[in-house]
Amino acid sequence: MSKIFNKECVQASHIKDHSENKIQHYSHFSQKSQYVSLITVNNGKKPVQCLMCLKEFLKKKYLMRHMRIHAKEKQHQCAVCLKNFVYKCYLARHMKIHTGEKPFQCSECQKGFSSKFYLVTHLKNHTGEKPYQCSECLKEFSQKSHLVQHVRNHTGEKPYKCSECLKEFSQKSHLVQHVRNHTGEKPYQCSECLKEFSKKSQLVQHVRIHTGEKPYQCSECLKEFSQRSHLVQHVKNHTGEKPFQCSECLKNFSRKCDLAQHMRSHTGEKPYQCSECLKVFSRKCDLERHKKIHTGEKPFTCSECLKVFSRKSHLSRHMRIHTKEKPFSCSNCLKKFSRKSHLVLHMRIHSKEKPFRCSECLKEFSDKSNLVKHVRLHTS
Repeated sequence: MSKIFNKECVQASHIKDHSENKIQHYSHFSQKSQYVSLITVNNGKKPVQCLMCLKEFLKKKYLMRHMRIHAKEKQHQCAVCLKNFVYKCYLARHMKIHTGEKPFQCSECQKGFSSKFYLVTHLKNHTGEKPYQCSECLKEFSQKSHLVQHVRNHTGEKPYKCSECLKEFSQKSHLVQHVRNHTGEKPYQCSECLKEFSKKSQLVQHVRIHTGEKPYQCSECLKEFSQRSHLVQHVKNHTGEKPFQCSECLKNFSRKCDLAQHMRSHTGEKPYQCSECLKVFSRKCDLERHKKIHTGEKPFTCSECLKVFSRKSHLSRHMRIHTKEKPFSCSNCLKKFSRKSHLVLHMRIHSKEKPFRCSECLKEFSDKSNLVKHVRLHTS
């Protein structure tokens, strides 16, 4: 009886099981005893194991197919990016990355996928199915690969090493991203402004600047955010949670990174340096903002008058000119302001606070600009 196959690579693998050339991968073992021991395991009706990576298979034919990965038998090459593949069907699946073809669609959310495997994996998000469980902490996962990665948290295993600096990683994707620090490669480009990124996630977040998309919403106040991390941080405003405390002054912070930045006010550390003028900063965001002075970059455009800004916060502040919005209100007299800094100045009228003092005559001022004007009287 003839067996029918729907993929060439599956048929080819099947034919090899019937061919006389079953041990063509014998050369991949340094000693004959290694290969013999592998056959003996199979004859003992136990799963066969790859001696290169210790992966186990129920049948020898699956092992032989797997061995091509180590033997680097990749005869099928992509004409676009020159990447090589073991099987022709793998190449066909890869080509959909270049063509953008996504023939497999989720019936729940209509999201498209380039392969049936990715669709099946995605469907578990809707069903909630998590068939893979960690034996250490009993955490469950929808994908076996996620379980494998998770287990390394318990074992500490980091099988992927950078050939440049020897740093080790638990996930191959983390190594790939890290290597780009050495090569400077930025394969992801924004189609709007042509800015390049080393990570796809960075590009996705950046594109939301142009589209205005804010997919993450606070369930308390319905405020929307373009990044999930921003939502997580915002939620702490409602809960009041500040789990990170400064050991010097005991001030509490909602984020670990905020504590790290704060600690530099005690240590005086400024690890971020501008390559143009060598000015140093304690925060990376301050350096990135400063660099725009040299580049002249102003990626944020007002949709009303087309005025451009180097910072998103400046655009948001400017937009209030058009909307007449005044979101900052005085709790004493209910007067409203378009800028928070204006409210702070106004509050000093009620509190009588004058934090700016002249070093010459000790006169105090509520506004720094008034102090600057006053100092000129001494210097003129």
